[in-house]
Amino acid sequence: MALARFFLLTFGAVCTSWPMFAATDAQAEQILRQALDSKNPDTRNNAVVALSLASGNDPLYARLESMLDDKDVPVRLAVVASLAEVKTPKAIEALRGALNDPVPEVSFAAAKALYGLNDPQGKTALLAVMGGETKATSGFLTKEKRTALRMMHTPSTTFLYVARAGVAFAPVPGLGVGIASLQAILADGAASGPATAALLLGSDKDPDTIEALKEALSDKDWRLRAAAVHSLALMNDVGLRKTIEPLLEDDKEEVRLRAAAAWLRLSAIEKAEAARRPTPKKSAPKKSTGK
Repeated sequence: MALARFFLLTFGAVCTSWPMFAATDAQAEQILRQALDSKNPDTRNNAVVALSLASGNDPLYARLESMLDDKDVPVRLAVVASLAEVKTPKAIEALRGALNDPVPEVSFAAAKALYGLNDPQGKTALLAVMGGETKATSGFLTKEKRTALRMMHTPSTTFLYVARAGVAFAPVPGLGVGIASLQAILADGAASGPATAALLLGSDKDPDTIEALKEALSDKDWRLRAAAVHSLALMNDVGLRKTIEPLLEDDKEEVRLRAAAAWLRLSAIEKAEAARRPTPKKSAPKKSTGK
């Protein structure tokens, strides 16, 4: 994988000196919680997108359900995308509620998500759209629709589908594959070749690839750092948690929030692995012979 390493790092990785500290689940949750509570809709959106990397069993995922009432439409769309990856009864129930969203784009996104989860209400809603009973679009997202059409003619769209196929073949129960995070990085018109390559390498566990992704965490391009965090999180290797830890203090919000979600994801995996380990059997005490 020397070529992958070269592709990721040729564009000028700059090593930085990171402060050393011991992170905790509580710290990672607080980073995300503050962003979810932010008055800035872009910050809330970034937090929702980052949560697509976290465990579906994390307490913060419950917050996503309430975020379906967010006044910002792009935030609600990001919530639907994140909940679509969590195949839990609560997530499905929340998506059913989103079918009643007053903005057609949100309700249509919820219908597609439910259909993908084999929920009958999703099919019913899609049939209603097809029959002209409800709308799929409105004038609200005209700019976004134009952007989406433009993106269809760019290489990043191809990368998106390739990357989705690459990471989705071996899902871990209770964990999504970070599609919302992936889309947000690729939707950035300034996303570089190395950042796109880092996303594509998310399913490659070759040691050289992992080392290249680790080095990319210190790159001067925040998009590459965010992509590297994204891909390292999807490795589902608890040993990588310490590698991601310094990014919890990254000066770029998009990187910092993904690092927090990645930390919680790997922490959840570590706890699950610990729970599956057999409890050592205690040896029976030796009987006294009375001598």
